[in-house]
Amino acid sequence: MALLCAQSMAFADTMTWKIRAFDKYAVDVSFYSQNRKAVWPGNGKVWTIKDYKVHEFKISCVAGEKVCYGAWVRGSSREYWGVGNGGTQRCKSCCYTCDNGFVTPVQNLNE
Repeated sequence: MALLCAQSMAFADTMTWKIRAFDKYAVDVSFYSQNRKAVWPGNGKVWTIKDYKVHEFKISCVAGEKVCYGAWVRGSSREYWGVGNGGTQRCKSCCYTCDNGFVTPVQNLNE
């Protein structure tokens, strides 16, 4: 049994997203797995950016998993970036593969 737990933990990995929002309104951010039903931070919560600084979001993911960011102006479904609220939109250059502590380049929203 201990061997199974040790092997399962070997598949856990992390990645850090760097995001900066150049928007005068609060921007909410979530991350969506493209390989399984996983959302970060999850449980109906979001991370919120209220300034123009680079924010880092570290998530635990499965090695090799494709993860995309979704960001949107709080309270608006019209203005979004990446895969948007709920992860339902299509995007170019908004997804990365979870790999051994990978850190994304800064994703500039509304640059």
